[in-house]
This record gives sequence, structure tokens and C-alpha cells, in this order.
Amino acid sequence: MTEAIYTERDGTVASIILNRPEKLNALDLPEWRRIGEVMHELDGDDSLRCVVIRGVDSRAFSAGADIAGFEANRNTPDQVREYGGVLASSLAAISTCRHPVIAAINGVCVGGGLEMSSACDIRICGESSRFGAPINKLGLTMSYAELETLISIVGGGALLEILLAGEVVGAQRAYEIGLVSRILPDQSWLEDSYALAHSIAERAPLVNRWHKKFVRRLFKPEPLTAEELDEGYAAYDTEDYHIGCEAFLAKRKPEFKGK
Repeated sequence: MTEAIYTERDGTVASIILNRPEKLNALDLPEWRRIGEVMHELDGDDSLRCVVIRGVDSRAFSAGADIAGFEANRNTPDQVREYGGVLASSLAAISTCRHPVIAAINGVCVGGGLEMSSACDIRICGESSRFGAPINKLGLTMSYAELETLISIVGGGALLEILLAGEVVGAQRAYEIGLVSRILPDQSWLEDSYALAHSIAERAPLVNRWHKKFVRRLFKPEPLTAEELDEGYAAYDTEDYHIGCEAFLAKRKPEFKGK
């Protein structure tokens, strides 16, 4: 594949592959825009049940922004504002995707790569992965939209440590502060990541989508409406609910239809 961002499909699991290995999958404006486009396409696919985002090889998830492109795309406040808008839109497309999204990480995961992984629902990594956002060495800031993805998973204290210390840390420290939820052996990180994705895809897809929606909604300060509270019981009116209960009682594996 020559495309910087491309997709693969294995049944009900789709993969978004970051494919700039010569730059450790560092992303410029066209790549960020494409990620948003792909996420919107996948979000609209009812046959899909899980998405995996990963680097094309084990050396990097993403090294963040392609600094070589700064002169063309981030050299004036207006350019930075446009760039930031595209980046924020793509991060939002990841976090609001109806389907579960897994960041399968190995190697370098820094800067924009760290932001992208934090927008995913589940973040798992190989044991040799490295994480950080040493952008104070470049004299630039994260925007509010970029900070929001990280603060929602690690909290303000850990995020300030990441930003102020500007250190690149290993997988164990990333796990301790909540950047990842699982550390996998390097020799099986990719296989194990897809095993998880396919396991999720076998579960009731409507339930997974509802749980994503409910958890995201609870981060908002507005009180829940009566309609939103009622939606919490909508699963009991689905065909999948009856399929799941019948399969459990019969001690067999359910085959959910997404209805």
C-alpha cells in the first residue's frame, strides 16, 4: 500500500492503518483530514462492530505531527487555526464513532499519536512502547480540543506531568497513569489486539454502541433528560436481547443480529 492512511476489513472488524513508516507514522494535515473522513465512513457502516487503529509496523503507532510540514501548514496563526480545526474534528470523529475503537500501540506513541490513541475507547500496547508529548521543547501548545482527549482519561495532574516534564516514558508508567489499560508481550501484541477486537465484535453490537454513548454523555454536565433515561432500557426491546437470554439458558454461543 502506498496510501498514508488506508483501511482493511476482516469480517465485522475494520482496521485503520497509519502508513508512513519512514517518518514513524508522523501525520501532516492531509493525513489528519483523511483519518476524519475514514472514521465518518466507518461510523455509518451498520455491518461493522469494532475498529482497530494501528501503525503499519511495530516500530511506531505514530510519532505525532510531521514537523517537516510545519512551514507549509503551521507557520502562521491562521494556518495553525485551520490545522487545529482539522485535527480536532478528526479526534472527535474517533471518540464519537458508534463502534468500539481500539488503539493497538507498539513502538513510538507521542504528541499527536498520543492524542489519537486517547480518543479511542480502549488503548493497549506492546511492552516496549513509548509515550509522551515533549512539545514544550518545540515551543508549541496543545489546543483545548487536544487536551480534552487526554484529560478525560488521565486527569489534570497526570496530564500536567506529561506536558511539563516533557518526558517520554515506557509502557509501565503509561499504564500507571491511565494512558493504556493493557500491556501485551511484544511478540503477540498485534495478535492479542485483534483477538480482543473480534471478541468485542461477537458481543451485542447495539449494546456496545449504547454503552459508548451513555459513558460519553455522563462526562457532560447537563442533567439527563427523561428521553435519555428511557434510552437506558431500550436494549430490552431488541431482538438481540432475546437472542442473548435464550443462548445463555441453552448454554450456547449467541449470534447477535444487531436488531
